[in-house]
Amino acid sequence: MDLQLSDRVALVVGGKGYIGRAVVDRLRAEGATVVVASRSAGDDEDGVVIDTASQESVDAGVATVVERHGRIDVLVVTAAPSARTLDPARKSDPEQVAAAIDGKALGFLRVANAVVPHQREAGFGRVVVVSGQNAYISGNITASLRNTAANVIAKNLADELAGSGVSVNVVNPGTVTDEPAAQVQHGAGGESSPQQIADLVAFLSSPLSALSGESVSIAHRMLGSVVV
Repeated sequence: MDLQLSDRVALVVGGKGYIGRAVVDRLRAEGATVVVASRSAGDDEDGVVIDTASQESVDAGVATVVERHGRIDVLVVTAAPSARTLDPARKSDPEQVAAAIDGKALGFLRVANAVVPHQREAGFGRVVVVSGQNAYISGNITASLRNTAANVIAKNLADELAGSGVSVNVVNPGTVTDEPAAQVQHGAGGESSPQQIADLVAFLSSPLSALSGESVSIAHRMLGSVVV
């Protein structure tokens, strides 16, 4: 299937990470011009430095991409501190919770706020954020809230942009691994690979996708939970 991404300009924030690299490769395979953004992307030929914790850094990075390419058709945000950096012993610590929400959800919001006006003006845009299935379960306030906040922000943005030609969607992985297991454990989401996530992101980035305001679980959605 031709996803009609040839010559589209895509900004992948977190594009040097485990999932981000797969997304970059997949979008480039579809013919998109991909700009890799991270805190350390300045040495890349077509990279741009963006620290999602800093609105100044975000605004400067987005302005650089628009100056170079004239537009940003697709925004993918995979940037967030790894879940391994979260201290389980501090899962209910307000300071860790606040830092985690800022690092994932508010970082996404900063970038979206900088990019979406350009997309709205163009009458076309695709925004995809990679969140996580911890949004569906309790047991760890830090892990739950940072993902839930990202999902809620994306839905609000999607509703604000309804009818504008700009869509906003979420991809929610469970455990991400190079070799996903077929079995799904109770109280867990199905495992997926970075490549599988990238395939879904590529479709949601395509003009062929009419989805907006959706939180899509990659692999099996959390086994043992029901959301009505």
